[in-house]
Amino acid sequence: MDRASELTKQMLEDFDTITVVGLSVDPMKSAHSVPAAMKAYGWRVIPVNPHADEILGEQVYRRLADVPGGVGFVNVFRPAADCPDIARQAVAAGAKALWLQLGIVSAEAREIAESAGLLYVEDRCLAVERARHAIRRPLSAA
Repeated sequence: MDRASELTKQMLEDFDTITVVGLSVDPMKSAHSVPAAMKAYGWRVIPVNPHADEILGEQVYRRLADVPGGVGFVNVFRPAADCPDIARQAVAAGAKALWLQLGIVSAEAREIAESAGLLYVEDRCLAVERARHAIRRPLSAA
């Protein structure tokens, strides 16, 4: 198993809550359907989106800093250009893991996250990795 596969498996097994930056209100977008699928498989999904109040039946927060109790695992559905700032926000919020969705790559976000000791994955889809590892629900809470 390559390092990225090991990291995706570890993150999916270790965290029972996923804070999703850029979770969309549009059910036709992967930024909605992927988090919805993760919720259906048992993860708690916390939406971060400055333009909505409720998504997937969950209260939406404007910024990572607004999430009560802090964040552990941050998943990102935003353009690569936004990711360094999101990585800084994740570090400031006490995140332990940062995952950029399929098609999103940022060397700067990687450097920020890894320098702060976060687990880091980019250019991978949560739903695809969940299926590939056959993980149906979180095994433990982090």
